[in-house]
Amino acid sequence: MRSFISRPRAFAVLLAGGALAFSPLGGTATAQLPVAQTANPCVTPAEGPAARGGFGKDHRDLSLQEQQSIEAKTAALVKAKAARGLAPKAGKLAAATVPVYIHVMRSSSGAGDVTATQISQQITELNQNFAGGESGQAANTGFTFTLAGTYRYNNDTWHTDGQSTTYRAQTRKGGKNALNIWLVNFSYLGIATFPWDYASNPSIDGIRVQYTSLPGGSATNFNLGKTATHEAGHWFGLYHTFQGGCTSTNDSVSDTPAQSSSSSGCPTGRDSCSLAGVDPIHNYMDYSYDSCYNQFTPGQSTRISNMWTAYRA
Repeated sequence: MRSFISRPRAFAVLLAGGALAFSPLGGTATAQLPVAQTANPCVTPAEGPAARGGFGKDHRDLSLQEQQSIEAKTAALVKAKAARGLAPKAGKLAAATVPVYIHVMRSSSGAGDVTATQISQQITELNQNFAGGESGQAANTGFTFTLAGTYRYNNDTWHTDGQSTTYRAQTRKGGKNALNIWLVNFSYLGIATFPWDYASNPSIDGIRVQYTSLPGGSATNFNLGKTATHEAGHWFGLYHTFQGGCTSTNDSVSDTPAQSSSSSGCPTGRDSCSLAGVDPIHNYMDYSYDSCYNQFTPGQSTRISNMWTAYRA
């Protein structure tokens, strides 16, 4: 998740600095990214390096216990589906075309609109990023995206992400395999739900993205369409590459070197965990500038495949 970046979740109330509080409705843990601004009075030196745009983390941290519980549940679901012949064969990845529904949440006067060209370019960007098209060493996840529909609404409250639970429940399209993207104007770059949340809260499943982050938008350093890629990564089940910090568990992916905190900009050679290897600053699941992003790893592709099999297939 990135908040302008990160990208947090449904049924949650966002607090200052990107923290999450959960509603009485039993909200889910979502990833969020705050939006870039010239100053951020909420971030203190103790919070570490500035994240995408200087707004810190984009979602509530998962405890080690929560992370282990999710991994165990996922493994059990994949094993059960494999026994029924509903999982990819050993050494193979799940592959699917994901229908994408774009919801443009404009103000009553039409502010916050995006063009059909920008939407088309965003779908192209998703396809390029998930196919490994930007780097010779990037992994092809096996997933492609196709635009299934574009919907425009004029509502001042929805435009600024107010009543987000309500507007998502009223507008979401498709089933658990459908990626819904709501384009809004808020202080984050993006917010996403995780796949294991779908069973309990299907009506709010999807990602919310700052509309200025689409290709050609006005979000400085974050206008190449890669906020949607980052948030879609969470939607598929990926954590941030800095999840867990300098631990062996880290982001539950073996080929993304552990990093102690999120990156800012494109700090080539950054090595925040001395025994883990150079930080994966070019990975879509860090907090780097859009221009710095260029890869998912084979391990992340495997995780996406397992998460899809367990929760979305």
